[in-house]
Amino acid sequence: MKIAMVSEHASPLATVGGADAGGQNVHVAALSRALAARGHRVTVYTRRESHLQPEEVALAPGVTVVHVPAGPAVPMAKDDLLGWMPEFGRRLARHWRAAPPDIAHSHFWMSGLATLTAARDSAVPVVHTFHALGTVKRRHQGEADTSPATRVKAERLIARQVDRVIATCSDEVAELRRMRIPGDATRVVPCGVDPHAFTPSGPRVDLGPGPILLALGRAVPRKGVETTIRALRHVPGATLVVAGGCPGEPEPERLSRVADACGVAGRVRFLGRVSREEVPVLMRSADVVVSVPWYEPFGIVPLEAMACGVPVVASAVGGHLDTIVPEVTGLLVPPRDEETLGHALRRLLTDPLLLKAYGAAGAERARSRYGWSRVAARTVAVYSEAQASRGRTSDMRGDRSGDGRGLDRGGHGLNPGRSRRAG
Repeated sequence: MKIAMVSEHASPLATVGGADAGGQNVHVAALSRALAARGHRVTVYTRRESHLQPEEVALAPGVTVVHVPAGPAVPMAKDDLLGWMPEFGRRLARHWRAAPPDIAHSHFWMSGLATLTAARDSAVPVVHTFHALGTVKRRHQGEADTSPATRVKAERLIARQVDRVIATCSDEVAELRRMRIPGDATRVVPCGVDPHAFTPSGPRVDLGPGPILLALGRAVPRKGVETTIRALRHVPGATLVVAGGCPGEPEPERLSRVADACGVAGRVRFLGRVSREEVPVLMRSADVVVSVPWYEPFGIVPLEAMACGVPVVASAVGGHLDTIVPEVTGLLVPPRDEETLGHALRRLLTDPLLLKAYGAAGAERARSRYGWSRVAARTVAVYSEAQASRGRTSDMRGDRSGDGRGLDRGGHGLNPGRSRRAG
């Protein structure tokens, strides 16, 4: 099968940990590799951010990344990219007219608009993963939400016009229902974990004195690291290691001031951005991984920690409600509740047998349910449904003819209107 992955801002080649590089980048890269391992050909389309980027880059056997020229070839915040999606869609459309993929899978709402534009005049089925919904972001961030004003309306349009929506957790399905999106074309397929890289056994590093708490993710306020820093006042002797963020970003500096004001600055270490290869080492080196965002579309970090055999304390939101089994693989706490978080951490750290039991149960759950091979198989099943809804057939054993590469440089118009059952 020839699969077109469209991920306009989240390149699978990006270094994870910056303001706009996180779980979606990991998801697209890992899912593409897993699909290719099943015999499919995957082309990932992402926006070109530099004139030095080659048009095509081989990510893995069977996976090619294409840098699409759409707008200035400079890094841009994802919330500033909407105006360049018509050009992105036009370039996809021209290529697909000559060599259409068997399925297009768009990631994030702006990719959905571009992909619907590209597929509008073709029979290419479209599957979409939101990764985050504007209604949720607006609810939790209020005036701090920098998304374009048209985001929620666009997400409703996308959900109604694609052939299938892949939600990453049951909480997202409920949110789509609240948006009055019919559920007949929505399927739940979670994010995954690499069971070979994230294992209980492997290298560790010394992260400091006392019990080690690890918080890892993008350096943005909604990730809830401030709550964890404040909770340290209830966990005497523990050291918090914070991984993620880049030099000069405002959030790490703000968090340093919070730690100082709380009197725990000596027990907080900021590592900055870390490579993907370092993540399992850090996780295995911690006693507990803490992930307490205000909201979370899925939450790859707790799942990867579980795979490493490390107990998790996480906020009871989004995908955490699916992946973490309370009192079995970890603990769930309300978001933005530093006192409850502190007491949960203190309870865990004073019970070595409980830590060990949660770690073992988490590793088994991650390995048996969330490996990327299993996630890829479930994703292909959704692709088959989308194709069947268009009356198309495909060799599900893997079609290696063609690869969907080589964008040209023209195109016109952005009007993603089409019927879900068209084609």
